[in-house]
Amino acid sequence: MLESKRRAIIFISISLLLAAVAGFMFLMKVNELNESLGGTKKVYVASQKIDSRTIISPDDIKIIDLPNKFVADDYIEVSEAEKITNKVSIVPITAETIITESILKDFSNVGDPNNRKVALMWSDKVSFDDNINDQDRVDIVVSHQFDGAPKTEIFMSDVLVFKVLVNDKKESIGLHLEVSKQDASRLIHMQNYADSIRILKANVGQEQPEKGAAKEGTPEKQSANPAAKSDPAVQPGQPAQPPAQP
Repeated sequence: MLESKRRAIIFISISLLLAAVAGFMFLMKVNELNESLGGTKKVYVASQKIDSRTIISPDDIKIIDLPNKFVADDYIEVSEAEKITNKVSIVPITAETIITESILKDFSNVGDPNNRKVALMWSDKVSFDDNINDQDRVDIVVSHQFDGAPKTEIFMSDVLVFKVLVNDKKESIGLHLEVSKQDASRLIHMQNYADSIRILKANVGQEQPEKGAAKEGTPEKQSANPAAKSDPAVQPGQPAQPPAQP
């Protein structure tokens, strides 16, 4: 009986030792695999379907661990939460899809989905009179001879500058204008056939009243006949009556 117990204890001890060795070897293999993959990073993925042009909420996203070997430059990590805050996706995102910077835009910069962006590049035909920045408003003045006679007119007013286009030297080379779908074809037509297009930066201040205009509260001119002012009984054009004798 004692011999059986001793053998059982020996077998159990050997089993536990082998299990510990196997666990240690498995852990070493996992660590070796993680090192070969470069470790892991926490990135954002969609927890559910996200519609385009809607602000991404905390309920729309979740965090997963992804090996560094498979992390792309435009993946958004947990340490870069500002890159996903107050953003919208320009395309629908399905659940479990990794969220990248390339599909996100600021909510304030997405614009009206019914509008279109038209690029207006600087050239001998297209010029501007002031420094223009993103989100400015501009007027478009065109000169043409469509009806045989030269004509210069304001073609569009208060057009939103969605973005200023720049080259590698950070020099302005044109504008992205946001216009309605109907106005987009009209603007492109002018780009192709107008003789000259001038871009004027619109002022955003309140209009000032014209100089010399009458102000509210200005008293009316007094009557030319002072007698009529002093004695309401005297009619204009009639002589005043002498006072009665005592």
